[in-house]
Amino acid sequence: MTDDKTQSNNTDKTVDAAVAEELQGVPEDFLDTAGENEELVKLREDLATAKQDVLYARAETQNVRRRLEKDIADTRAYAATSFARDILSVSDNLARALSAIPAELRDDDKLKGLVSGIEATGREIDKVFASHGITRIAATGLPLDPNQHQAMIEVPSADAEPGTIVQELQAGYMIKDRLLRPAMVAVAKKPD
Repeated sequence: MTDDKTQSNNTDKTVDAAVAEELQGVPEDFLDTAGENEELVKLREDLATAKQDVLYARAETQNVRRRLEKDIADTRAYAATSFARDILSVSDNLARALSAIPAELRDDDKLKGLVSGIEATGREIDKVFASHGITRIAATGLPLDPNQHQAMIEVPSADAEPGTIVQELQAGYMIKDRLLRPAMVAVAKKPD
């Protein structure tokens, strides 16, 4: 038995010597398993951080893309806003011209063509407004909405509730869901 034990010890020493001989010339920090574990843990942490950074970058890129798509859609939808505001004054003047023509002159054969031409132009402007999403704001008879109406004067009225619009002084318009120009209105108040 002691021979077996001695032989086993000799074999272990021979293996240890062979391993030691093989490991000669290898840097010691490579052989340090505790250092290797720390380095592996650090690399794994760096990898997790890099993965997280990539996910954040992807999310940010997607958010930027969505914002740009929304900005492009808004630009397309509301590109005519400035031009539409300018054309509103033309539409107002056309409506004033029509309302200024007395009824007896409307029936005059000499002015019938002129009146029908002005009316046709007004209808065409309304048609173009509708095709671009420009709509007139309803006002008369409705309660004052500060998001769509601008109260210019208060009129004493026994017939209408206080805060109700009794007269439209200038038409207001919306372009899609945005205010283009508020309606300028006269609002009822309690009589004195």
